[in-house]
Amino acid sequence: MTDVFDFDTYIMAYYDKHPPLMHFAGKSRDEWYVWQQRLRTKLLELMEPFPEQVPPEARVVEEREQFGVHYEKVVYTTAEDVQVPAWLLIPENVATPAPGIICLHGHGGPHGKDPVAHVDHGEEELARTIKNYNYDYGLQFAKRGFVTLCPDARGFGERREGFRRFGNRDGCNVNGIMTFLFGMNLTALNTWDDMRGLDYLGSRPEVDADRLGCIGLSLGGTRSMYLSAVDERVKASSVVCYLTTFKQYALTQGNFCGSQFVPGILKYAEVADICGLVAPRPLLIESGIQDGGFPIEAAREAYAHLERIYTAAQVPESLWLDEFDGGHRFSGAKAFDFFNAYL
Repeated sequence: MTDVFDFDTYIMAYYDKHPPLMHFAGKSRDEWYVWQQRLRTKLLELMEPFPEQVPPEARVVEEREQFGVHYEKVVYTTAEDVQVPAWLLIPENVATPAPGIICLHGHGGPHGKDPVAHVDHGEEELARTIKNYNYDYGLQFAKRGFVTLCPDARGFGERREGFRRFGNRDGCNVNGIMTFLFGMNLTALNTWDDMRGLDYLGSRPEVDADRLGCIGLSLGGTRSMYLSAVDERVKASSVVCYLTTFKQYALTQGNFCGSQFVPGILKYAEVADICGLVAPRPLLIESGIQDGGFPIEAAREAYAHLERIYTAAQVPESLWLDEFDGGHRFSGAKAFDFFNAYL
């Protein structure tokens, strides 16, 4: 017998011996449907408890005009003691009611919603973030006739205070552990806030509540995946530079944090399975061939599994892929045609 002391050997062996219990393996539409109902139920079970819903008490706290778009900074309540600031972008002369898209930011610096909405405070770092990640998709969609909502996630933008008070430690990890103490998790809390963001977006008179979409880059892709998986009001969704396998980005690279996973999820499903909960609704995957954080080989492996899910659901045409020659950023090469087609 050979002694094994290192943890990596243990965890990788455990992964190999314990494949996800609800990894999709069917072929027919009936098999897909039963699988999807079971996995969505299990996912919601793992995410619980969600906060108690409260009146949104939404208010507009700032208005500005730029880039041919009317901006409103709004604040709405998502749970007891929880308020979310967001930018709402309304195109000038938009034909209402218009389709609405909730545009979710990633880690991408400390600014949260601001670069996605292209709200420039004159900071060089923010300008670099927008340029490097092609990050202002909230504005880009607004310029094309969509009403967009760009909210701050917990710990980002105006919600940063106190989140990173432990020196160099990752605030997502520290606060994620805090939520575990109470049987909660940050992914579920952010998903709850994003669901309430959909409530607000759909309540606006400028927006057609039956034509709501979702898009996000990186951590925003994580958020887009989970929101679209559990909330069927999202009629079309895009996951940007996030599709991968848990083995690659979590176990091998360690390229994740306490805001990016649901505890226990790998016991039941891989990343592509969760994305598969979006079916039969349209889904666009963007993957950068040069994305070092989410290597293209893992993205392709996950996409092949996702194709099997959409084929079994008998809607292969509703799954779109933009595999672009670039790094960790929003491509947009197919995104505008995608949302025009489905919203």
